[in-house]
Amino acid sequence: MKKTILIFSIIAATNILCGQRDFAIREYQRLSKKADSLYTTKDYKNSGLTYSLAFKYAGSGSDHYNAACSWALANYADSAFSQLNLVSVYYNDYNHITTDSDLNSLHNDVRWKPLLEKIKQNITKSETNLNKPLVALLDSIKNDDQKYRVQVESVSNKYGWESQETQSLWKIVREKDSINLVKVKTIIDKYGWLGSDVVGVEGNNTLFLVIQHSDQKTQEKYLPMMKEAVKNGKASASDLALLEDRVLLGQGKKQIYGSQIGRDTKTKPQTFYVLPLEDPDNVDQRRVSVGLSSLADYVIYWQIKWDPAQYKKD
Repeated sequence: MKKTILIFSIIAATNILCGQRDFAIREYQRLSKKADSLYTTKDYKNSGLTYSLAFKYAGSGSDHYNAACSWALANYADSAFSQLNLVSVYYNDYNHITTDSDLNSLHNDVRWKPLLEKIKQNITKSETNLNKPLVALLDSIKNDDQKYRVQVESVSNKYGWESQETQSLWKIVREKDSINLVKVKTIIDKYGWLGSDVVGVEGNNTLFLVIQHSDQKTQEKYLPMMKEAVKNGKASASDLALLEDRVLLGQGKKQIYGSQIGRDTKTKPQTFYVLPLEDPDNVDQRRVSVGLSSLADYVIYWQIKWDPAQYKKD
């Protein structure tokens, strides 16, 4: 089973020319997508080999993990452990890696237990300096943020988007958002944008979610703070990308990463589409640079088929 780990790095030096960097991103994206397709068709050896080619240009934590899965399934233990050792520096999802059936062939290898010990140590390190009261508070806030949102799809499918049932649910969502925003603003204004080293990965993500779901004025106020937090390793670049898109659209401009989706209420069944997007041809280069999947993969959830040429015509 694959695992998404949003850590991304371009292998090139910082003084590399923009054209070369863009080429590296394009090649990485092309090869990693090909490797993923090979994994899907169970051609595990060639999937691992293709990931290796991709890593000459760039690398992400998720793809290193996925490469390990491919190598393990192809019974190339040395290559699998080589990839897992790269992510073991920061990986701390012990439950996932110990239950991932893709890695079963590695369990009897003498290197497996030491690898798990590293991951346990990562968990201990990550929890040592956590502000437990804030972690608990943010966990409660995230629950309120997501609890009713996840019900919207099933309720709207059953009763319709404009139904009383769906609108009542959205009313609860807005009420929860208002309460959550007061709490999160209090935290950020007092402590700044707290990183995962203080409030954990989930707590850090909760700060973003609540600001993302706030009004335009609030989003614009905290966007510069989140940008600075990303520079300092205290926020996710992929989360920032979503907030940037939403702020730009709210200002009447085009989004950069294609994260914001619109709904055509006039069609039955209602259809979804990518809201106004800057430079559609190169959106995947921008997305991969911040750790996001390709736009084609992202929009599958809304049953959208991404075609840049058709998008520009539409």
